[in-house]
Amino acid sequence: MSIATKTFKHVSYLWDEKIAARMEGDEVALLIYRSNLLGADLRLTNYGGGNTSCKAMAKNPLTGEETEVMWVKGSGGDLGTLKKSGLAALYVDRLRSLKNIYRGIEHEDEMVELFNHCIYDLASKAPSIDTPLHGFLPFKHIDHLHPDAAIAIAAAKDSEKITKELFNGTIGWVKWQKPGFDLGLELKKCLDENPGIRGIMLGSHGLFTWGDTAYESYINTLEVIERCAEYLQDHIGKKRAVFGGSKLQSLPKEKRSAQAATLAPVLRGLCSSATKMIGHFTDDDRVLEYINSNDLERLAPLGTSCPDHFLRTKISPLVLSLTPDEDLKDGAKVKEKLTPAFEAYRKMYADYYNTCKHPNSPAIRDANPVVILYPGVGMFTFAKDKQTARVAAEFYINAINVMKGAEAISSYTSLPRQEAFNIEYWLLEEAKLQRMPKPKALSGRIALVTGSAGGIGKAIAKKFAEEGACVVLNDINPERLDGAVEEFKSTLGKDVVASALLNVTDEATIEKAFAEAALAFGGVDIIINNAGISISKSITDHTTEEWDRLYDILVKGQFLVSKKGVEIMRKQGMGGDIINIVSKNSIVAGPNNSGYGSAKAAQAHLTRLLAAELGGDKIRVNTVNPDAVIADSNIWAGGWAEGRAKAYGIKVEELPAYYAKRTLLNEAILPEDIANACYAFIGGLLSKSTGNVLNVDGGVAAGFVR
Repeated sequence: MSIATKTFKHVSYLWDEKIAARMEGDEVALLIYRSNLLGADLRLTNYGGGNTSCKAMAKNPLTGEETEVMWVKGSGGDLGTLKKSGLAALYVDRLRSLKNIYRGIEHEDEMVELFNHCIYDLASKAPSIDTPLHGFLPFKHIDHLHPDAAIAIAAAKDSEKITKELFNGTIGWVKWQKPGFDLGLELKKCLDENPGIRGIMLGSHGLFTWGDTAYESYINTLEVIERCAEYLQDHIGKKRAVFGGSKLQSLPKEKRSAQAATLAPVLRGLCSSATKMIGHFTDDDRVLEYINSNDLERLAPLGTSCPDHFLRTKISPLVLSLTPDEDLKDGAKVKEKLTPAFEAYRKMYADYYNTCKHPNSPAIRDANPVVILYPGVGMFTFAKDKQTARVAAEFYINAINVMKGAEAISSYTSLPRQEAFNIEYWLLEEAKLQRMPKPKALSGRIALVTGSAGGIGKAIAKKFAEEGACVVLNDINPERLDGAVEEFKSTLGKDVVASALLNVTDEATIEKAFAEAALAFGGVDIIINNAGISISKSITDHTTEEWDRLYDILVKGQFLVSKKGVEIMRKQGMGGDIINIVSKNSIVAGPNNSGYGSAKAAQAHLTRLLAAELGGDKIRVNTVNPDAVIADSNIWAGGWAEGRAKAYGIKVEELPAYYAKRTLLNEAILPEDIANACYAFIGGLLSKSTGNVLNVDGGVAAGFVR
């Protein structure tokens, strides 16, 4: 089949005829290809939203006869990353025969378990609640998406009238109804009453489109969404200013970022009254247009329309009553000012739950807001992890787009509170939540690790990220830092890592690093003072400049980073951890080590002093003492290895074996060993330990703490 290049203004045409040709005859492969293309354009659908299907003939494994099978995106999948393992496969005739035993909409949920009796591929994903919506329509390929342009029409007060006029009756319309078996029957009814239509608009929900081939379904979907987007574009800003025009102006970009970084830890603390949350901030132009508008006060309390939106953003956002240039330096005063707003939000949410709940509803979930709007500055979102917080922001921007479009062509309508509750606390949604993996030990925690582009620091950051933490990598070397960031993103994902160039002797770069942590994740819970240098010389060979450099980086650096970190932790009010990577040399007196050893001793005692000072803030301060960690460590550069070899009367290449042999366990110490020691302090088992020292040196008797 020859496919001409298609040009669209509001959506992306991504179909590649050569790639598709290699899949000819494999309808499932073409379904996955089409799904990935649709998921790659956020104007068509959003993360985890929508579903696609195809129906194809396959051999019944019991009879050997050809039978029709439907392959449909399974529960909890994402179109953009969909693979065959993410599809559910069901016998079409069995699925459709379920209507013979369907007892009515009040017994809707019992049908989901019956989907299991229709499974064709026993290794396939669990079927989603939208399965019957695809099953009762006869078309070979079907797309169900939540594009902003279509939902704007679906959520408009005059949705049905606009849909019929816009598409001249070629798109059907079904009023809002919770997804499920009965909605599948309603779609079939709409098709039967309107033969020849090319799709169906679901009121306040989304769009169904289809085709006899994967490509026909794809192009039909693009054309319908393009038409919706064109219609909105023709109306936005024509009769009245967007969102009623601007009520206030945004701060300049740099000042917005500064305000957001200052406020984020306070908001994170307030949002974490039940569970530690991770934050996300955006000052996207679409957000600013909305939050600075005259209509914000009217539209924000209405909440969102599409179920995909409010499942991730909660029923409505919290709008802060702060001026854009509000003085936010005093965290305690800001917290005192904002606390009543958070208390009011929690009460509103509890009232919503208590008013709408059913006898069998799941228990109320965290009542804190997910979306927080700061007019003139931007939008914060808070959730259990960075990806969820980021996706919540993306979904609320989708909701803003929907409100903008609906207001331009009619007026925006949200779901009634009871309908919204029935989705949010749906037992099937609760079951999906219960199936999710248990949080890791450091989920909801944010760690800033100095000197973390290599060696011990990188090993610590990697260990923490693997255990669920978000990490802020820091280093003085930009190339080394960039390499570490790319490594973390490729192995652990983009949502767990942020970075900032950091010179621990420079307060300006320390400020920027913590601002980056606040903007990226909302604050910081864990500080690892790891950055360091080493100089091994006799007292007579030691220069004053070298002495000052050791104390500046090791002692002053630990002081400055800890000082700023404590400010952030106090704003959050959730306690925290500081771990100082010191050294066996803080305890053991050795030759040619007066500068380095005494600076390390100062670091160790500063740990004890801070532990005594910060206990009332629930900030724990502990020491890890490594020894002779050679692998991937900058500490061995700059003459340190040569100096230590000279002190011990051996060759440089003999150092690793020498260090191992002098330990009681005869073991070489690796960066991962230090990372494990740090994790031991913050992983939960030692949560009541502060001011302690943990030696990781293979056993050096002279270094025993006594």
